Amino acid sequence: MTNPVFAALGRPFRLGIVGGAPPSMIGPVHRIAASMDQCFTLAAGVLSSRPERSRAAGVAVGLVESRCYGTVEDLIAGERARDDGIEAVAIITPNDSHARYLKLAISAGLDVMIEKPLCNDLGDAKTLRELAASTGCAVAVTHTYSGYPMVREMRARCLAGEIGAVRLVQVEYLAGGLATAVELGPDGHQRWRLQPERSGPSLVLGDIGTHAHHLVSFVTGQPFETVSADVGALHPGRKVHDVAQVRFRLAGGIRGQLDVCNAAAGMSNHIGLRVYGETGHMEWLHRRHNELAIASLNGEVRVIAAGQPMLTADAQHSSRLLHPGHPEGLHEAVANLYCGLADMMLARRGHATSGAPRLVPTIDDGVAGLAFVMACLESSARDGAAVFLGS
Repeated sequence: MTNPVFAALGRPFRLGIVGGAPPSMIGPVHRIAASMDQCFTLAAGVLSSRPERSRAAGVAVGLVESRCYGTVEDLIAGERARDDGIEAVAIITPNDSHARYLKLAISAGLDVMIEKPLCNDLGDAKTLRELAASTGCAVAVTHTYSGYPMVREMRARCLAGEIGAVRLVQVEYLAGGLATAVELGPDGHQRWRLQPERSGPSLVLGDIGTHAHHLVSFVTGQPFETVSADVGALHPGRKVHDVAQVRFRLAGGIRGQLDVCNAAAGMSNHIGLRVYGETGHMEWLHRRHNELAIASLNGEVRVIAAGQPMLTADAQHSSRLLHPGHPEGLHEAVANLYCGLADMMLARRGHATSGAPRLVPTIDDGVAGLAFVMACLESSARDGAAVFLGS
């Protein structure tokens, strides 16, 4: 994988990070992924909303103490005053802070990588999209699974018509982290997820439902048109949603089923996507993420693996394998999204890009995810009535 940023600038882009102090799970993922291809170097940060903790955590992950800030406002002001200030920022904080931090970043002219969901309110999401367009800032959304090479291979083959016209899509994302009453336990670090005012209008839809929604549209190339949903809580007395079952229609009349649950006892982040066409189907499973299964009408099933020379350009550009068989995973998938953001940043500065297909999720995908969440909630409140997703 080439580095177009060095070719253009002679150095990586300078990145700031907001959130992700230890013991965050997603913090190290972003820090490792952003630097994996040397398109970005971590230069500054606000790792916690508590200033002292933020400064200590910043030093612990290798930042210079003078660039470990106590607030996002301080980060932006401090870096703006430097000749070597940051050019982009990664926002990996709890959901309720996304809108404010994203507005601050793009108002300051910074390009952004932001965790999903884009924010907690559809109106805010649309306003932020308009602001990003007016400033020209690039905004990428961390829909991680679209960064896996074999998901991109699935997309390329689907769009090329390898299984004929798509008729049916099934997707599930099942996790067991909320199968017990974790809100009563000692893990304060994750407690915000179980507070509706912080996690948003639907925890399960915002947390993992938006991932499943994006996977479907990414692979098929078709937007959601209608949803019929049942959203609620499996765990008695829980204040947030932990399960959603959604029947949907995509553009072109494609039918589908989406099931997401983060209270599925015994499940460990199971993600499955199946696309059925006229002449066969394709299946991708997260637990076998370096493989893609393709089945034909005659019963033949082929399993193709990452790193093979016959793969499409979408997958080839997304893989770092020198030899097939070595594993790639979550960090590499997120790194592919950072490479996509780097290309967006180069393009808006008038530099040559990597030439790789532009597959990184953008603020448009973030808005679409919020529209999906709100349509599902409206449908569920109306006993599963079909709800149309507007533009």
